[in-house]
Amino acid sequence: MTGKRAVLLAAAAVLLPVAAAGGVVGAAMGAAEAAPHAGGPVVFGHRGAAGYRPEHTAGSYELAVRMGADYIEPDLVPTKDGVLVARHENEIGGTTDVGDHPEFAPRRTTKTIDGTKVTGWFTEDFTLAELRTLRAVERLPSVRQRNTLYDGLYRVPTLQEVIDLAEGLSARYHRRIGVIPETKHPTYFRSIGLPLEAGLVKALKDNGLDSGDGRAIVQSFEPSSLRILHRSLRVPGLQDLSAGGAPYDTVATGKGPTFAEMITPAGLREIRGYARWIGPDKSLVIPLKGDGTLGRPTTLVKDAHAAKLKVGPYTFRNENQFLPADLRSGTVPSDYGRALKEYDAFFEAGVDGLFSDNPDTAVTARGALLGG
Repeated sequence: MTGKRAVLLAAAAVLLPVAAAGGVVGAAMGAAEAAPHAGGPVVFGHRGAAGYRPEHTAGSYELAVRMGADYIEPDLVPTKDGVLVARHENEIGGTTDVGDHPEFAPRRTTKTIDGTKVTGWFTEDFTLAELRTLRAVERLPSVRQRNTLYDGLYRVPTLQEVIDLAEGLSARYHRRIGVIPETKHPTYFRSIGLPLEAGLVKALKDNGLDSGDGRAIVQSFEPSSLRILHRSLRVPGLQDLSAGGAPYDTVATGKGPTFAEMITPAGLREIRGYARWIGPDKSLVIPLKGDGTLGRPTTLVKDAHAAKLKVGPYTFRNENQFLPADLRSGTVPSDYGRALKEYDAFFEAGVDGLFSDNPDTAVTARGALLGG
């Protein structure tokens, strides 16, 4: 595929009718575009609209905004020459066509990332120019087969390109679109001389996003990364929280809290010193019962609000396999279940926002909450 043809195909894919991704998308689009966010919980487009397009692509981000998302989320990893790009992981064997490029076969290797051995191809071994020769593919093809229609249309975007896209979409849709970048594996990248924080700080400042006006939020699972950003920026921070274990900076140094300690009232007050949000695994807000059905809310939202923190859990998805047992429809894991009921439960629990692979579903649920 020539470079010119790839660009034209990518542009065409962004403009394809949204209904091509499925009936649910088309059904929700009218309401999302006609009624942009005017209160209520914030919708974070998780990796864009990853339920309908290969994640972390221009097509995924653009669709998330068309569906009514308030923020788009670029996870950040660096290239060999220090450029921040949007990938959920630095290993790109499952999200790009790198395996189809014989010239890069010798770069397949095994590394230890945050204590875990990972085999594949890694962004830090590619210059940006080399990464530009690759194209994104669907990460979950067995779950989201329709998304494979868009394999090969989009390149891996840089952070600057995501910011430019958000600005352009803000103008197009006449509403403010925010960005919520996440630093991925920051301790690891500092250890190999490719720190993420300096590049992120520079990008936000250079683009006028450091005013604290809400157009940017920064996030990480590692408190040390957020503390660095907090010292350098005026934008809010969001502390991501896993359901178990500890942040890798705690594991690496032997100093710092576990995630369980971070969600105690004392731990939440500590987070308030460098962040304004927490982003917990949704099971920390409403756990599942022993039979896999949705349980009752914990005190986390109330405790976080008492510490003056907002709560934005992750990740909401429409497919049965990601839903509580009592909200599934039928027995096919990739079929859609009763996802709106899950949103209703979390909105009733008082969350201030949430991360969704299906922003149209989240916006529809929010509209019902607000009486729209």
